[in-house]
Formats: sequence, C-alpha cells, structure tokens
Amino acid sequence: MLQLSGKVAIVTGASSGIGYETAKLFASEGAKLVVTARRHSELAKLVADIERHGGEAVAIAGDIRDENLARSLVEMAENHFGGLDIAFNNAGTTGYPAPVADISADAWQATLDTNLTGSFLGAKYQLPAMIKRGGGSIIFTSTFVGSTVGFPGMGAYAASKAGLIGLMQVIAVEYGMHGIRANALLPGGTDTPMGRASANTPEALAFVKGLHALKRIARAEEIARSALYLASDASSFSTGSTLLVDGGVSINRT
Repeated sequence: MLQLSGKVAIVTGASSGIGYETAKLFASEGAKLVVTARRHSELAKLVADIERHGGEAVAIAGDIRDENLARSLVEMAENHFGGLDIAFNNAGTTGYPAPVADISADAWQATLDTNLTGSFLGAKYQLPAMIKRGGGSIIFTSTFVGSTVGFPGMGAYAASKAGLIGLMQVIAVEYGMHGIRANALLPGGTDTPMGRASANTPEALAFVKGLHALKRIARAEEIARSALYLASDASSFSTGSTLLVDGGVSINRT
C-alpha cells in the first residue's frame, strides 16, 4: 500500500537536492504535489519526471519570502487537488558565511528572511488548510548546525535554523488538538548543490565527511526517506520532535 495515497503535499525548495528527491518520493508513494522554487525550468523538469512515472504535480515558481507565494501554494493545493495534508517547508540558504562581528545587518536579515520567515509564511497558510482536512503533517528542514554543533562562520544560518525548531514546537502544541503534527528534520552533510558549494574542494569535502561517524555524507534520497516517515502515518504519534538524520555528526569525536 502506498504510504501517502490520497494525500496532497506542498514541497518548497523542490528544484534540486533534498526537495527534489522528496517531491519525487512523495509522488511515488501516492501524494499529489504542489512544488515551488525560484527556478521555473528546474520545476518543469521535476513535474515532467513525476508525471512520467504516473504521478500528479503542479508547480509555482517564486521566492518563499513572498507572502503571496505562500498563499498561492495553498490555494493551488485546494483548488487543483481538493485540500492540503502535508507541507515540507524545505527551502533555505546557507547565507553569507562570516564571523558574527563581520555579518552585515542586511546579510543577517536576508538569511533569516529565507530560512525562518519563509517557513513561517508557509505555515501561516498551510495550517488553516490542514484544519479543514481534519489534520496533517507539517515538516521543517532545520539542521544540526545551531542545534547540536556550532560551526564558525555560520551564525546567521544557525540562528535561523534553530529558530525553526522553536517555531515547530509552538505549532505542535497550538495545533495538536486539530490533528496536526509538526516536526523538524535535521540532516547532516548531504550531497546537494548547496552542500557542494559549502565544501567546494576535495580537501573540504574530505574534512566534512570525516566529521560524520559514518565517514561519508548523505545522498539526498536518504534524507527524503526520513521526510516520508514524518509525512506518513508511520509517525502518527510523533510531534514537536527533531529527527536527526546526520550520519552521527552530532556525536562524533573521531
């Protein structure tokens, strides 16, 4: 039996990496998808890929910092597919790496606007739609950075992603009575375009791999499988939780 049969899901940051693989996985498990990212051409490829394998998906290109986009995604889910059951608020940026004293106010704000405010705006419209359906699952992509590990130069990124955990926990207690579960996914190093940009030399990649207990980084589809767990009824009694999918980077000291 398909784990998401009859469900409707929104996936943000779906043009590449974790979002792309998660959208494909959700569709293969029976969900109907509304996907978004800034790059229209990459979204079109994703939709075509999903449809080629028998799934259903529609795309809206835009910037998750735009409240109108957040509203439009939910309206598309309701008007095109009949409602909303799952939201994977995954889009994000590493921002502008620098020591805290060297981060400009504008750079700080830009990172928080994307990683934290963008997800807040998504949830603002997703939650009422889920209430109409009698419940749902809302998932945020956070990170071990700022939760279990502090990385130099990542102050804005860490603060924004840690903020997501606080937001998620409040949503869990505010909306649990409506059958809505809220959880955060905390990936470790993952082979994505954003990850490659951060570790852009063989030496840097080897260093990042060595930080993990498994001595490798994740494939995006491995993270997608954990997102599927949180989206599906397999996690029906999990809410307000942070799911580390980090290859042991949080506990490794070797």
